[in-house]
Amino acid sequence: MNQTKPNIVWITLEDTSPRFGCYGDVLARTPNIDALAGEGALYWNAFAVAGVCAPSRSAVITGMYPTAVGAHHMRTGHISPFAPELPTPYETVLPPQVKLIPEQLRGNGYYCTNNWKTDYQFDAPITAWDDNGREAHWRGREPGQPFFAVFNYDDTHESGMWSAETKSRFRPGTEEQPLVTDPDRVTLPPYLPDTPKTRIALAKHYDHVADADDYVGKILSQLKEDGLTDNTVVMLWSDHGEGLPRAKRWTYDAGIRVPLIVRWPGRVEAGATNERLVSLIDLGPTVLSLAGVPLPRYLHGAPFMGEKTETRRYVFATRDRYDEAYDKVRSIRDERFKYIRNDYPELPYLQWIPFSQLHPAFRELWRLQLEEGPLEGDISALLRNRRPPEELYDCANDPHELRNLAEEEAYRDILNRMRQELDDWCLEYDVWGVIPEERMVESMWPGRVQPSTAKPLFIPINSRLPGVAVMTVGAFAEPTVVMLHAATQGASIAFTCEEGDAAKWKLYTGPVKLPEGQTKLRAKAVRIGYKESEEASALFAYHPYPIQASTVSESE
Repeated sequence: MNQTKPNIVWITLEDTSPRFGCYGDVLARTPNIDALAGEGALYWNAFAVAGVCAPSRSAVITGMYPTAVGAHHMRTGHISPFAPELPTPYETVLPPQVKLIPEQLRGNGYYCTNNWKTDYQFDAPITAWDDNGREAHWRGREPGQPFFAVFNYDDTHESGMWSAETKSRFRPGTEEQPLVTDPDRVTLPPYLPDTPKTRIALAKHYDHVADADDYVGKILSQLKEDGLTDNTVVMLWSDHGEGLPRAKRWTYDAGIRVPLIVRWPGRVEAGATNERLVSLIDLGPTVLSLAGVPLPRYLHGAPFMGEKTETRRYVFATRDRYDEAYDKVRSIRDERFKYIRNDYPELPYLQWIPFSQLHPAFRELWRLQLEEGPLEGDISALLRNRRPPEELYDCANDPHELRNLAEEEAYRDILNRMRQELDDWCLEYDVWGVIPEERMVESMWPGRVQPSTAKPLFIPINSRLPGVAVMTVGAFAEPTVVMLHAATQGASIAFTCEEGDAAKWKLYTGPVKLPEGQTKLRAKAVRIGYKESEEASALFAYHPYPIQASTVSESE
């Protein structure tokens, strides 16, 4: 195969703000990431659409806003990770025309792998990836086949900042690891308590970011070993901001501003710094565009690089029910200003989300509040019992977003402009934001039963009995060509001629020409959010010479 299309690698980190040397952090130990930036472009203004993983990742893998497709809660229909008696999360049912970014790439000849996390608010369908698991790698492809390979690093997760005692509740036997980063050297945001425990928590995160840098270095080394560096686009990003209080789960920059580095030798200027606005919802459309795949009209994102680059004026982010606590926050940001709308101003900032409040910095906040009485100044930002209906920040001059300008007359025109732009966005994309979650789940899973995808049919298009799954082979036998069909609207089909659980499933894109001899063809159909269909299988025979009439029927 003569490869003309670029390979594409995504390296994703969990819960990571731009605490890298290339972003100016002098405490960071990130030589591999810094070298990647030196060979490519560093994007200064990249943002997630939500400050928590599942809604953010659903936007990345679909190119659609979570509020538009019902993927905005964390997680859909599942209220508490601390209450195992509650039902498991309901899979979000996407509109029938929506196909995941990797499936679209597979349909255009790419070998697609994911190693290993998904967390899209729905199960990854069998049609999405050629290989999806902890061993998934581009090295499983056919020679010369272009690939899209995703590698996810999860040790930077917020839980990495917990004490070993706390972490043992989820991973028994966890032991405290010695710190490399000096806690006395970390710089804390002004709204967090400056205590030894908070400093140690952030120092742990720096250590995990350094470990992530080693992980990045290994992937880059493998590309070099395989002679793939020059024709591979590498994109490094995080699903949202770091796991500190007032960062993860929030629409402040600490929660949604993420690193984004792109290297493509000969196509992207080495050592460039790009200040254009980028939303993570743009990642998928950008990849499709670079791969030469036509962009579906339903996509909400747009390419941020390549021949079809579009300039973005604003990025949008949301906050809804995260674990136990319902909320509704919408935000819009341009290159300088951030406007936040709190639809529940009567709520305190700190709601009951037990998982987040296992963080040492949260515990220190509560301890100081109880021991010293009401806290004042910046450190009280998260402890206020009410919120303003609107918040407006000058992010250039107030990067921690602590001085609310919404009531200041000098910023009235900016406030009105941002209000109107957010209203327009909500009219188009906030489809499920005002719909009660119970009603949304019922509309997707009537009677709380997951809908099922119809079992595929086999249609041997050149047999003497066209249109049925039973094939007669006669004196005029021909190579067998089989169409596959599933009656479910929007269903995709996967097929294989291999036996066993380890079979490699291919994406069906057109009639399948079967090899000589007897062939057992297996197929499954799936629509995103639906239960995968029952497997269909049939035994077909092809003889390249005239034979006496015989019959081969469906075996299962």
